[in-house]
Amino acid sequence: MKLSTRNVAHHEPRPTNERDTLVMLGGVALVVIGAGIILSNPGVRRYVENPLKNMLGNLIPDVERYFKLRAM
Repeated sequence: MKLSTRNVAHHEPRPTNERDTLVMLGGVALVVIGAGIILSNPGVRRYVENPLKNMLGNLIPDVERYFKLRAM
């Protein structure tokens, strides 16, 4: 079976993955900046904070109950 040279991908060898790392860090930076911009809106912040407060408020009694049962 003969392979045609058209179908073979030619890649230049790269000694390091510096470009990949920079692209990944750039993506992370964009995500952080985007989340900051979204959460700077007071309406969105109110919408996100309320469920977190409710969830943490409901979680604390369960954790206390767990430690009481574990101490027995």
